[in-house]
Amino acid sequence: MGNFHPTIRHHHDFDAERDSKKLQKACKGLGTDEKAIIEVLANRTADQRQQIKLKFKTMYGKDLEKVLKSDLSGNFEKTVLALLDRPSEFDARELRKAMKGAGTNESVLIQILCTRANPQIVAIKEAYKKLHDRDLEADVQSETSGYFRKILISLLQANRDEGLDVNKDLAGQDAKALYEAGEARWGTDESQFNVILATRNYMQLRATFKAYEILHGKSLEDAIKSETSGDLKKAYSTIVQCVKDCQGYFAKKLYKAMKGAGTNEAVLIRVLVTRAEIDLETIKQRYQELYKKSLADAIKSDTSGDFCRILLALLH
Repeated sequence: MGNFHPTIRHHHDFDAERDSKKLQKACKGLGTDEKAIIEVLANRTADQRQQIKLKFKTMYGKDLEKVLKSDLSGNFEKTVLALLDRPSEFDARELRKAMKGAGTNESVLIQILCTRANPQIVAIKEAYKKLHDRDLEADVQSETSGYFRKILISLLQANRDEGLDVNKDLAGQDAKALYEAGEARWGTDESQFNVILATRNYMQLRATFKAYEILHGKSLEDAIKSETSGDLKKAYSTIVQCVKDCQGYFAKKLYKAMKGAGTNEAVLIRVLVTRAEIDLETIKQRYQELYKKSLADAIKSDTSGDFCRILLALLH
């Protein structure tokens, strides 16, 4: 799907033992050397960080996470711990947190489940089971309801066609079905939306959205806005935005997290950590295009200290 560029690539001169020694030294004695921690963790791939964790435990007989946890605090600690997880584990923990206790944080469910590809969803389900000894689908089922639940359960099947073929006729039929399900009559037939948005490949969906606009003179996004509301509207819109311009979607998320008073640090951590090895370089470009300001500058003016430094390190 287009050319995306990560900010973190495989570190060539990688040596897990050397990195483990560096981290051990950073946490030993009085005071912690945050700079050294950032230098190592923000410049290694998730796989390399897993190797460091194993090597650290082998060398020192203790868990790197536990050592860092006892030495660090706040959003810096949260970012470091996020980096020590595999991406699927981090997503699984975020989903569990979103559903635990009273009330559900639906926006986290949407941000993760509506934007991940099949292999990622499969890995998240496995990690969820392993970490929490619970079934992700069963939890989503009990924490959500109505059509919103249906779209999430559809996406959890990880059954989207991931080919690149576009069938023009099907695009026309789907566009018509979406129109008839939505605008054309009272009460929206969300099941049509589910089938189409959760099973077609991204290229096919792009063709469908174009056909929809040509047929009806307005975008499917506008139709979703006027026909649905609440979490369902957010879920459908997220899928549509991700199909059209996934990096733009994440750039907008980052912008919103920093706009106005107060910063949503959880969103900054989630996007930067989970996209660093996928398309963060491209997200930076889209941010610049959309807001005429560099993402690094925005982060600098909205965060501070070691938290700011580790986020900036992930951006480079």
